[in-house]
Amino acid sequence: MNVLGIIASGVAALFITVALAKSVRRVALRPHVPDEPGGRAPRAEALRRTGGATAVLGVGTATGVALWLGAADDAAGSVGGLLAGAGIVAALGLVHDLKPLWAALRLGVQIAAAILVVCPAGLSPAAGILAALWIVLVTNAFALLDHADGLLTAVGLVTAAGLLTCALVGGDPALALLPTTLVAGLAGFLLHTWHPARLRLGAAGAQFTGFALAASGALIQTAAPSGRAAWAALPVLATVALADSALVLISRRRAARSPLRDADDHIAHRLRRVRVTVPGAAVLTALWAAVPVATGTLVYAELLHPAFLLLPLVGTAAAVFALLRIPAYAPPRTGSSRTTPPRTASTGVTHSRTASSGAPSRTAAARRTEASGAGATIPAAASAPGAKGSARGQGASAAARTAAGHPTVPPPPTGRPVAETATAAAERG
Repeated sequence: MNVLGIIASGVAALFITVALAKSVRRVALRPHVPDEPGGRAPRAEALRRTGGATAVLGVGTATGVALWLGAADDAAGSVGGLLAGAGIVAALGLVHDLKPLWAALRLGVQIAAAILVVCPAGLSPAAGILAALWIVLVTNAFALLDHADGLLTAVGLVTAAGLLTCALVGGDPALALLPTTLVAGLAGFLLHTWHPARLRLGAAGAQFTGFALAASGALIQTAAPSGRAAWAALPVLATVALADSALVLISRRRAARSPLRDADDHIAHRLRRVRVTVPGAAVLTALWAAVPVATGTLVYAELLHPAFLLLPLVGTAAAVFALLRIPAYAPPRTGSSRTTPPRTASTGVTHSRTASSGAPSRTAAARRTEASGAGATIPAAASAPGAKGSARGQGASAAARTAAGHPTVPPPPTGRPVAETATAAAERG
């Protein structure tokens, strides 16, 4: 495959993605799109959530046409398996966008798609199993980066550019076909997913991007010349995605939370807590990803010694340690905060719960006041001077006066029931 064919495929992917994304954006932002029946999310929101399918169609169409025209030469089987596996994962993600699926089902489909990529590569059984597990791991790591506007698109664009350079340097331009179309497709979609995002990659676009990057890296590493340090250089390209996954797992482990439960504890979430804007978080993360990508590419091209790969790894470990010090979870509520309202409304939830329970509290207080007033009338009548045999009548008149709103006298602290107290007072009088 020549350089002109690679450029033509990239241009086609760019135009197809931009055209499809613009059409979907017009429909999604149309003000008269009705809501779905049954209280579901509006159709416009569903279109925004599944907007990543436009990037999938743009990249897949350009790559498939190039394969049909014979652009991949001898590597047509490997590139075809790569495209088929990425398409399966994207279809699974699209279904998950519309109706959430079980994690075990998604994991099984991803493993099957990874095996579809590894089998045509001619690897040994042990190497094939390791490659399939690596593809599944990196796919989910990149998919987790889709937690902020433009974040995964920017990081995927930088990583795909590094893979494209490695494929061209390694002397196998056929393996550069999918990274080229992926760079073009993500560049065209970045305009729509940048903050404020009009479209989102969703599970379809995120898993397709992660799978394409992971599988392309595995195939480029398999076809690399024996003299290159591909075994150490290419895995470094996924440093930021793996760092985000490690950050999430460590923080949830420390907080005794489930690793499968979504929370605001990713890289961009923590950067937002230190007053970094959403576009700033995407730019900082992309620059962070550019350091290991550039280092791995230079090591793969034999322009740097493999020992230089330790620099981005050590820097990433230090960054993860620093991000772990930023609190990601709200402090647990105590039992007293549920029964008594706080003196200062610190959060909207606590304030709303206190306000909503104000009316029942006033009703209960009024009932307790009425009950205490009714019980206090009998001792008041009995202890009045001149009450000798008319305790009942005076008690009834006192009760009437209490109902009219006059103050009452509380019962004496004898600990005995009210009836016994009244009887004793009558006997003494």
